Amino acid sequence: MGWGSAGYRIFDPVAQALIDADASEETKRRVLGDLIEELRQEDWDTEHDSLQRFEDDPTIVAIFAEHGVTR
Repeated sequence: MGWGSAGYRIFDPVAQALIDADASEETKRRVLGDLIEELRQEDWDTEHDSLQRFEDDPTIVAIFAEHGVTR
C-alpha cells in the first residue's frame, strides 16, 4: 500500500515554498532531491502527480528525473 498523501501534504508545499522564495537551483536540488528520495523509500506512490504539478519548473522536473520519476 502506497503513501498517497505525501505529495499534497509534504512535497508540494515544500516545493512551492522554494519557488515562492526564489530559491536557487542548488537549494532546490539539495532540499527536493533528499525529500524525493526519503518519500520514495516510504512508498510514495503519487510522485507523478507532484511532477505534473511542477512541470513548468525545469529544475524540479530534472530533480524528479534524477530520482527515476519521469512523465
